[in-house]
Amino acid sequence: MTEPAHESAPPVLRATGLVKEFRQGPALLRVLAGAELSVCRGERIAIVGSSGSGKTTLLQLLGGLDLPTSGEVEIEGQAMHRLSDAARGHLRNRAVGFVYQFHHLLPEFSALENVAMPLLVRRMPAREAFGAAAAILGRVGLAERLSHRPSQLSGGERQRAAVARALVTRPALVLADEPTGNLDGANAAQVFDLMLELNREFGVSLVIVTHDERLAARLDRILVLSEGRLLAR
Repeated sequence: MTEPAHESAPPVLRATGLVKEFRQGPALLRVLAGAELSVCRGERIAIVGSSGSGKTTLLQLLGGLDLPTSGEVEIEGQAMHRLSDAARGHLRNRAVGFVYQFHHLLPEFSALENVAMPLLVRRMPAREAFGAAAAILGRVGLAERLSHRPSQLSGGERQRAAVARALVTRPALVLADEPTGNLDGANAAQVFDLMLELNREFGVSLVIVTHDERLAARLDRILVLSEGRLLAR
């Protein structure tokens, strides 16, 4: 069990005994074999591991995008596997933000519309949703790009917009899968700096899968996913 020693408050995220298996023809592939994790409020954790070790699968389970074969994930004390699909979606929208290697912005919408989308999904009045989206886009340096579509933004700007979208709901937790992996060195450093700055400002917990050891070293803890389990480095 990889428990942080510096925090006694209830964890934002707790995963216990996570097992994930996939059927491949006659074979049963076990990707996770009892992975466990506890994340405190505001904590910053890096997850590293070899290609194919199951890091993306783990993040999908931690965010409630998929359910484990066995074990459980709790976000703010709520066990994801005990919730209906609708309730799980509501909890994700309220408490979890996602940032991916590729921005996943919708090409037909402006930066403002993309970032406002999670708030519109929860039926926030449009005026409030767009106001909050404009504020967070300004916070990430895109105040002059509100009406630009993703194709009109640079790679670094698109990823900053993706970070803004993840944070616009003020979630307790952000899960990031190689968030700088598609950027050059300068843009990668800028986006990572931004994530750490917003972590400090908003108190959001970060769980970041990264292959970049220099970036991982800047976080509070580094965990290695090996043979289906999380090990403290």
